[in-house]
Amino acid sequence: MLNAAIRSKVDALWDRFWSGGIANPLTAIEQISYLFFMRRLDAMDREEQGRAAFAEREHTSLFEGTFTGLDNVEIDKEELRWSRFRHLPAEEMLRVVRDRVFPFIKSLGGDGNPFARAMHDAVFILPKASLLVEATGIIDEIYAEIEREQREGQTFQDTQGDLYEYLLSEIATSGKNGQFRTPRHIIQMICCLVDPQLGDRICDPACGTGGFLLGAYQHIVTAYTSEEHREIDENGLERGLIGDQLTNAELWRILREETLYGYDFDTTMVRISAMNLLLHGIDRPNLSYADTLSKRYVEKAMYKVVLANPPFKGSIDKGDIHEELSLKTTKTELLFVNRMINLLDIGGRAGVIVPDGVLFGSSNAHKTLRKMLLEQCELQAIVSMPSGVFKPYAGVSTAVLAFVKGGKTERVWFYDMQADGYSLDDKREKIKANDIPDVVAQWRAWDHGRDDVLPQFEDRKAKAFYVPVEEIVENAYDLSINRYKEIEYEEVEYDQPKVILQQLRDLEDDIRKDLDELEGMLG
Repeated sequence: MLNAAIRSKVDALWDRFWSGGIANPLTAIEQISYLFFMRRLDAMDREEQGRAAFAEREHTSLFEGTFTGLDNVEIDKEELRWSRFRHLPAEEMLRVVRDRVFPFIKSLGGDGNPFARAMHDAVFILPKASLLVEATGIIDEIYAEIEREQREGQTFQDTQGDLYEYLLSEIATSGKNGQFRTPRHIIQMICCLVDPQLGDRICDPACGTGGFLLGAYQHIVTAYTSEEHREIDENGLERGLIGDQLTNAELWRILREETLYGYDFDTTMVRISAMNLLLHGIDRPNLSYADTLSKRYVEKAMYKVVLANPPFKGSIDKGDIHEELSLKTTKTELLFVNRMINLLDIGGRAGVIVPDGVLFGSSNAHKTLRKMLLEQCELQAIVSMPSGVFKPYAGVSTAVLAFVKGGKTERVWFYDMQADGYSLDDKREKIKANDIPDVVAQWRAWDHGRDDVLPQFEDRKAKAFYVPVEEIVENAYDLSINRYKEIEYEEVEYDQPKVILQQLRDLEDDIRKDLDELEGMLG
């Protein structure tokens, strides 16, 4: 978690953009991301040069050769480094970044590179040289603080990730089309349920800022990090981002280039997602602009893992819904689950966040989807989450569904999550109560419903329990946890009415005495 000094500097950066005329948080975070990327590109290239020199191997720098920018001047790429343009006079710095550096980063990897495709329509719109000077200064201060912490050994491996997560939190004030960021600890939990593996093709059909793709990547890397390099993070889950046991260079290439696929119908979100993944070392993110519910999207049965938190509130024009989506509805929260099922290959696994209404809605489309999950898939788990998990974006109650395409459901594992480690109000401050480590531990103990573990999950007063599919069918395919969880009520004994009346009289006497004393003091 970021320290107070770094958070304060990020807040200051937001203030500068606001006062500099960029008030839309989505626009601001996109422009800030470009600056972060420019700095990280310089730093990462120098780090790689150092590692190559130490290992006595060759390294081709990204800043080797020449580049011709928008001003049609051919220059040495070394001039495009953050460490070079950072010290130019204000107006010249703005000109160099706008006309040379920004076109350079848009072109990285060439026309066929997924990052370059995502950046195709990107524009650099900082209006004032003074804003650029202030922003670059603050960003340098942020990284100086990060580097100080790293030297002192006080920080976990993913400070860069924490920084970007804090930056992304500002999208809370600009949610549109039902979009909002999924908290990282919720993504971690879902990845533990679905367990993406090295070699899986992983897709998010409504990727937003790329959080699920990043979470899947980090889950895989953690699995290949030796025990001594893993830590329990602030959310109570194990993380290790070194991947020291993944020694095959070709497997690293497959993980970074051929594993993660994301789509979104908002081009700004696609670019933000590309920046998010790239700043975490995923240098060829497969991200595309697409409405995955529309007739123009044709992929099916292509992925081993699908993870998503699709828009809850949206709807789509009936005439534009793809014919392969069999549900007769325009509700996106239903159609996206249908889309996820279609995207999975047989045996593929999915984790999706849905509003509670999906679990018990009475429309034909709601019932048809639930029947589909139980009969065309193996619905493995439902984790009911408290209503404050997505504040300040929304207060809607939600649940996580984990399922496998193909086969048939025999029993469904439920977990009644009461706390996620943060307050359930708009502030979302860190608290001690946190069920997420227990969700993961209980899920692993459940072990996909092995017969010998069933007895320990029969108590429906417990947080974790299972329900046979026959019972769910008898209840008209209702999947809401409240339908099956047994509530244990504690009997409360109250005083007799006469005793309560006497207590009230005694209280009135005490109040009267206090008023008499107060009156005496006033004279």
